[in-house]
Amino acid sequence: MVQFLELASLTGDQRAKVMRRAEKDIRDLFPLAQQVIDDVRTRGDAAVVEYARQFDAKEFTAGMLRATKEDFAAARKSLPADLIAAIEHAHRNIEKFHEEQMPEQMWFTQVQPGIMAGEKVTPVASAALYVPRGKGAFPSVMLMLATPARVAGVPKVVVVTPPTPEGKADAASLVAAEICGIDEVYVVGGMQAIAALAYGTESIPKVAKVIGPGSSYVSAAKRLLYGVFDVGLPAGPSESIILTDEHVDPRLAALDLLVEAEHGPDSAALLVTHSRTVAEEVARILPAYIAELPDWRQRFVNNVLDNYGGILVTNSLDESVAFINEYAPEHLEVLTNDPFVTLQKLDNAGEILLGSYTPIPTANYCLGLNAILPTGGFARSFSSVSVNDFLKRTGVGYLSREGYIALKDTTTTLADYEGFPAHAMAIRKRSEIFGL
Repeated sequence: MVQFLELASLTGDQRAKVMRRAEKDIRDLFPLAQQVIDDVRTRGDAAVVEYARQFDAKEFTAGMLRATKEDFAAARKSLPADLIAAIEHAHRNIEKFHEEQMPEQMWFTQVQPGIMAGEKVTPVASAALYVPRGKGAFPSVMLMLATPARVAGVPKVVVVTPPTPEGKADAASLVAAEICGIDEVYVVGGMQAIAALAYGTESIPKVAKVIGPGSSYVSAAKRLLYGVFDVGLPAGPSESIILTDEHVDPRLAALDLLVEAEHGPDSAALLVTHSRTVAEEVARILPAYIAELPDWRQRFVNNVLDNYGGILVTNSLDESVAFINEYAPEHLEVLTNDPFVTLQKLDNAGEILLGSYTPIPTANYCLGLNAILPTGGFARSFSSVSVNDFLKRTGVGYLSREGYIALKDTTTTLADYEGFPAHAMAIRKRSEIFGL
């Protein structure tokens, strides 16, 4: 069943549920996360291996913690040529896009005569990429994380990814890592992986930051370790909005509504339109498309469209846009008559895909945009993963004699007012030394 809602008729509770999505309150997981963190910090590899045996692979051993050269070779040999070609094609597009993001390594501007201010941009010293596995394998996530890290020039990049039941890393993910130039892959996931990266173990290095989507358990560990190291952007269950006007082909809207809905029962997928005709036609078409999916994906889609998504009818395109800017979706498709005009009014989304030939799957895999996006409304203040997640900016300043003279009185006046006598003394006595 597809939930059919009218924006103007929503009760406060209904609107709150739509806006809240299915974001789980991870505070219930904090006690377990703290236990795992403390255990890994104290016992290192031994604790990591025990948790891997408990949650992932019963026969896991310490010797399986890092993927070997033989694992990489076997992974490539096991994959069909067309899949490897697809990974390589996607990598080329993603790399090209992220190369365009790179800022100048250093810049200066003359604020006033004798006063130079600028920035030096350098990569973070080390970064870990968390590539989930779950019910499937996600080489695309590997590409979306590893490519900007490499383009940014991070000196040390490692990957953590949960093991299969056999205790191995996913083959396609290993090949994707190799294509990106990364050979340090640790076969560990969950809370224990985040704890190991935060503090380091005998085998797994401590890093400056970790970035990548994960389960609610991973999110709980990241939340508790915020401040110990950089835990990256918040990424929760998948979500999308398909925005249409009366000109859309309803078949396209129905197809694209299913894309993020099939990720899991806690995803969110909304069709937002002011055309009741389109809304009703999409509702009519959807059951046939859903019936073509495997049973387990059907269950995901039906749960999403009946609980955290469905069809939302507004009174106008402007009202649809206002709702979307408040919702701030992870993925936004714009299927309007002139999507570039509509684009000017849209402010909050992880990504905005324009027109009928730009469905979400192309951006998820190979358009070039980064598909690791903020969820849960965080697109109001966070951006997609980019080279900037792997770079840091350092302010650089220079004063000539002329510039120093121009700033000394302003500096001492403000230092005196704020009650910092050492600040003021550093200026006044320096001026005496220089005879100024």
